[in-house]
Amino acid sequence: MVSSRTATAAAGVLASLAVSVAAWVVFDVAVFFLAVPLIPLLFRRRTEEPTVYECPECGFRTRDPEFAYCPRDGTGLEAR
Repeated sequence: MVSSRTATAAAGVLASLAVSVAAWVVFDVAVFFLAVPLIPLLFRRRTEEPTVYECPECGFRTRDPEFAYCPRDGTGLEAR
């Protein structure tokens, strides 16, 4: 299955190439630079969710890795 981001980028590239071909036929000028802004979307990697650190006692949660202990009760945080 193709992600919506990839499908959107592919549609943009195809539309850009169609405009480029039309400009070549009508004006005899190559304008392939229209597809360049969409190319990075095709090769973008998905980022992983950041680790959540949670206090087992009170339920305090943070994504900041600088926190090693709960600011409420001093209990060590567990990575989830």
